[in-house]
Amino acid sequence: MNGRADFREPNAEVPRPIPHIGADYIPTEEERRVFAECNDESFWFRSVPLAATSMLITQGLISKGILSSHPRYGSIPKLLFACIMGYFAGKLSYVKTCQEKFKNLENSPLGEALRSGQARRSSPSGHYSQKSKYDSNVSGHSSFVTSPAADNIEKDMLPHYEPIPFSASMNESTPTGITDHIAQGRNFS
Repeated sequence: MNGRADFREPNAEVPRPIPHIGADYIPTEEERRVFAECNDESFWFRSVPLAATSMLITQGLISKGILSSHPRYGSIPKLLFACIMGYFAGKLSYVKTCQEKFKNLENSPLGEALRSGQARRSSPSGHYSQKSKYDSNVSGHSSFVTSPAADNIEKDMLPHYEPIPFSASMNESTPTGITDHIAQGRNFS
């Protein structure tokens, strides 16, 4: 013995190190196949239907007069915008399905990284999230557990904000130029 205690069980499997997935990562042949499959399926099964639906809805709103058409270009700009938004919405809606496909791959470093949760990006430095005092917690406990030491670090490092009383930009005391007086000189009764 070298002075250190070995607490591993004799037959315990040693976990493999989690691969570093960075910009220099080269996907395996199976991962490339899944990338192509995800790209194809997200295009045909999500992007095309959402783009077409959003364009049809936009054209319907323009023809009913709810949306106005451009004086020079007609409905083309709004339809193009709806098509682009539908395309990206379709691609984004397929991300979870594609992640599951990668997680199901057997000998994939990318799938292993997704399974272990190491592929998630951390929030940018200086970005803090605060829990509102109006958030309700029905079950009485948090969905995740933190250590007391982490709670102390969080209290020390995050800036403390005082609550600001509610105020609206247009309340009753704001002058709007609208008056309530009745026009003098006419009798409508």
